[in-house]
Amino acid sequence: MSGSRTPSVPAGGRARARTPLLFGSLRGYQKAWLQGDLVAGLTVWAVLVPESLAYATIAGVSPVVGLYAAVPSLVLYTAFGSSRHLVVGPMSATAALSAAVVAVFAPGDAAFYAALTTGVALVTGLLCLVAGIARLGFVASFISEPVLKGFIVGMALVIIIGQVPALLGVEKGEGNFFEKLWTILTELGTANGPTVLLGLGTLAALLAIKRWAPKVPGSLVAVVIGIVAILALSLDDDGVEIVGPIDAGLPALGFPDMDWGNYTALIGPCAGVMLVGFAEALGAAKTYAAREGYDIDPNRELIGMGAANLGSGLASGMVVNGSLSKTAVNGGAGAKSQVSGLTAAVLVVLTLLFLTPVFESLPEATLAAVVIAAVTELVDVRALRRLYGLRTPTMRRLYGNAARDDFYAAAATTAGVLLLDTLPGLVIGVVLSLLLLLARASRPHVAVLVRSAHGLWVDADRRALLGKDGGTSVPGVLVVRPESGLFFANAEALRHHVRDLAAAASPRLVVLDTETVPFIDVDAAEMLATLRTDLARHGTRLVLARDVGQVRDELRAAVGRDERPPVYADVDAAIAAEGAGTPDAPGAGG
Repeated sequence: MSGSRTPSVPAGGRARARTPLLFGSLRGYQKAWLQGDLVAGLTVWAVLVPESLAYATIAGVSPVVGLYAAVPSLVLYTAFGSSRHLVVGPMSATAALSAAVVAVFAPGDAAFYAALTTGVALVTGLLCLVAGIARLGFVASFISEPVLKGFIVGMALVIIIGQVPALLGVEKGEGNFFEKLWTILTELGTANGPTVLLGLGTLAALLAIKRWAPKVPGSLVAVVIGIVAILALSLDDDGVEIVGPIDAGLPALGFPDMDWGNYTALIGPCAGVMLVGFAEALGAAKTYAAREGYDIDPNRELIGMGAANLGSGLASGMVVNGSLSKTAVNGGAGAKSQVSGLTAAVLVVLTLLFLTPVFESLPEATLAAVVIAAVTELVDVRALRRLYGLRTPTMRRLYGNAARDDFYAAAATTAGVLLLDTLPGLVIGVVLSLLLLLARASRPHVAVLVRSAHGLWVDADRRALLGKDGGTSVPGVLVVRPESGLFFANAEALRHHVRDLAAAASPRLVVLDTETVPFIDVDAAEMLATLRTDLARHGTRLVLARDVGQVRDELRAAVGRDERPPVYADVDAAIAAEGAGTPDAPGAGG
């Protein structure tokens, strides 16, 4: 149409507009979304309030601290984050990490403990902000999903065992998961009867609601039941512990009462808190962005998390991050934008101003039940079983023990959390992620290829394991394909592997198919020249087939013409040019 212009669309099919710095997630807001957002905000509030109170107890501070944290985190994430659905607030995993960090610095000092808890939020927020400005959002990808899964499973089990004493009315033990479990078992005879009935009954009700009525705000129902039980039956007179006095009104604003040396001491531990919180938040944000058809900016997510934690810290709160469970509640209730989060924030303010006296009669057993019910879904045994089952006979034959490396890494991370506590478990997980990356990069799979009936060169081992015919090979020719980039970490491993294959087959020609080699560095280029010399000593010639862009350029730049192997367009062209024979019978040759 004349007089009009069509906006250009990048290669991905969607036009990408510049996102505003503030409140970018509200860009393009439509009036039709308002009713759904308001209903979703009310639903999120019904879950957020009791869970924030509960997660504050995990962090070891007054329950109201969870509400202090919720308001600024919801507002500031809306201002700086990129997700339209992510709900930010206190969460079980980061609350437990906060408790583990603070316990090292403030044993037995309640006031300093509370100040340090706020300090953890501030330092974590600052680290997130710096990382976002430096565009380090890619760092989260260095914790593998299996390791993160193992860490979360271990963390969930630690949280659950930490809440069982309040659920049963017994003394709480110290130490690792197993030491706490042993203390509970030895204290069962002292359990308070009314507490046990209330706690287990509430937990059963929560699990039933989650199973058969997932849209009902079970946490709010549990809180109402618990408060009514205390007020109507005076269960606190029978030994049922309650939350007790909660300061009404809005929190004091400002920095906590601690010196600068405490902040610097928290930097290292808070980096771990940031990594776990960001990984969980990014996963939740991406899940709903993919479902609704918009994009997430990891660096904006870091800035959003940073602003949320700084706001929480300046409002006497605790560390916060994105919540998968509350985000699911938000999306399921019909949210279309962060107006739902702003609605929930307003309702939490009203709760702080007018409803805190109601929550003073909340039984600790009910809070414990809310926490346990919320984290049981994180004990994802099914995911661990799936990782274990990935080592099929085909995978075992092709990749050996590496086929189950992900399961071993997840299990080791879980064991580290249970035996050594959360922060050492996190360190174990990060180290294992890096070791898995290095191990896989240093041991590339090298396939021996045969020609299929359709004329394609395919992996002989995989073909045999799938029960297909053996394919055909060319007498005196060994065709191999490394399925990885080639660089300093795996160059020598490839050289030795190809030499071993050549020694076993005694070919006149080795064709290295580089179709699945996306890149090569100087060390690997020089290795290919050395491999050519190694094979030539035994009367075998090395050639390359199908080198692509960067591989070709690097070879030409790093290795002289007389030293680098000849290069051909494909495997058949290499065999024909080198004067090799014709295909032999099925399964014959190298």
